Amino acid sequence: MSVLIGVGIITSVSIFYLGRKGWHAFHKAVGITPGVLVYQDVNAPLSLASISWQRLDLNKKHLNTLADSQLRQLQCIDEKVANYYCYQLELKSQEKTPAISEAQFVLHKMLQTRLPELLSSYYQLTIIKSNAKSVNNQSRDEAGKLLQEVLDTIEQRLNSLSEQLEQQQLQDMRVMKRYMDSHNR
Repeated sequence: MSVLIGVGIITSVSIFYLGRKGWHAFHKAVGITPGVLVYQDVNAPLSLASISWQRLDLNKKHLNTLADSQLRQLQCIDEKVANYYCYQLELKSQEKTPAISEAQFVLHKMLQTRLPELLSSYYQLTIIKSNAKSVNNQSRDEAGKLLQEVLDTIEQRLNSLSEQLEQQQLQDMRVMKRYMDSHNR
């Protein structure tokens, strides 16, 4: 009788243990961590405290007056810049000296100098407008449009540069394949 009770307890513990392991394995397979429930609403407005910049050096005070869409666009630009710098570091680690084109130089100047200056100017304008008693928002609206156009231009330049780098890498691979094919015959 005690043998049957012992076997029953061992079977119950084994089934519980294997069931739990299976449950965790199932959740891991679908990308869910059991016991952790963290939901982030992607449509929720960004808070400046939660934003971290990978490559852009921006004054957080100047970002207070930006719209949520502009903050998201700046984050997207920052990610693209980080990818570009990773590419540059990879070339350097392979002991290849990357040639800098005029487009790369202009983009670097826009990101490091002009964008912070533009954000500062926009911030100053919004502070002046909020302290002024006039109701005329025409200059603030125009400044917002100008800022948006600059952000769009920077993003387009980054996309273009990324595409050029991709095409250059693809061309290098084609040349290497042709070289290897010519020596295999």
